Amino acid sequence: MAFVLGSLLGLVVGQPATELKPIGDLFVRLLKMLIVPIVVFTLLMGVRQLSPSSLGRVGLQVVGLYAFTSALAVAIGLGVGNLVDPGSRGLEQLLAQAEAQSAEAPNAVEVVLNIVPTNPMGAMAEGNVLPTIFFVVVFGLGLSLVWEETNDESVKSGIETFFDLADAGAEAMYKVVWGAMEFGVIGVFALMANVFGTAGVDAILPFSLLIGTMLVAAVVHIGVVYLSGLVVGLARRSPFAFLSGSRDAMVTALSIRSSSGTLPVTMSDADENLGIEERIYGFSLPLGATINMDGTAMYQGVAAIFAANIMGVNLSLVDQFAVVAVAVLASIGTAGVPGSGLIMLTLVLTQLGLPLEIVGLVAGVDPILDRIRTMVNVTGDLAVTTVVAKWNGAVDFTAEAWSDGIVPSVAD
Repeated sequence: MAFVLGSLLGLVVGQPATELKPIGDLFVRLLKMLIVPIVVFTLLMGVRQLSPSSLGRVGLQVVGLYAFTSALAVAIGLGVGNLVDPGSRGLEQLLAQAEAQSAEAPNAVEVVLNIVPTNPMGAMAEGNVLPTIFFVVVFGLGLSLVWEETNDESVKSGIETFFDLADAGAEAMYKVVWGAMEFGVIGVFALMANVFGTAGVDAILPFSLLIGTMLVAAVVHIGVVYLSGLVVGLARRSPFAFLSGSRDAMVTALSIRSSSGTLPVTMSDADENLGIEERIYGFSLPLGATINMDGTAMYQGVAAIFAANIMGVNLSLVDQFAVVAVAVLASIGTAGVPGSGLIMLTLVLTQLGLPLEIVGLVAGVDPILDRIRTMVNVTGDLAVTTVVAKWNGAVDFTAEAWSDGIVPSVAD
């Protein structure tokens, strides 16, 4: 209700609705405040409950599914883009007015090296999630190995106390998340009033086909890949139950357009609504908020068709396969923060030899496109986590969200 009413207020009232922006910003700051503490505490709890061998198995399952769904996302974006042809009608004249607001594309070698922090505390202070994940997992495994190998009871007791403190910290963070979400009703209203009050109908209409194409691609990806493929096909559960349990995270992602910022809410949904054990979601969700960018990767396919149409260029199958490869690889190194899709778009346009001015052309409506991308990202994180949790016997399907029932199978 807050999302819809805030959007309507922005469209009807216009610029005065942007005065509500500080209230929305406060909601976003509350969520960002929780990111690093909740990642550290939940990851430590996950490592505590997983042996190094099982952590490796879970890690391969999570990363494999993330990479697979990202590749499908780009392919769907390209497919829908080819069908709808955004940018082929009446937008050529806008290119001359656009400024080249390109961002530097991530370097593959630097992406890999930057996973390992030179200063773990500095990475946490700066909110760099992937280096924080690396350090906490390595540190947690170190604690577990010392506990298994040492005969010193005082050391064992100290490690158990450390993990107990992490457990208590995680529970405290969940309470704070609950409080932030109570305020979130007001925050979401203010955020949506601001975005539509700023963009206005005049700014949205020329790009309505691009926005519509992205929305159709997102619905297809969620419906076919996440709901039919992962939730029904692999988890054997009701797609409506999954959507019900994931609702808070999806709406929050639409509102704040940040996978990392939505992370506390995503974890809360996994724990309280979907009944997933902390040892799985404590690892998969922080990782997904950083490397699983299905919506962002999908956008690259849509934007590639959009850019090619504006320039009157026909993309060959080879070109489109190159977009898939570049988008999947770049998504790993793109932060889960607002506007990260524009960084990836720079890389894709360079690969295709298209002008970077197109980045400036779409930047005006990117806040709307970014919301769709982020919602897809977060939904994918929860869908993959649900499947991996089932594979490892770490999900309680008697939880309230799953009350819509089981999808039967011959194997069952």
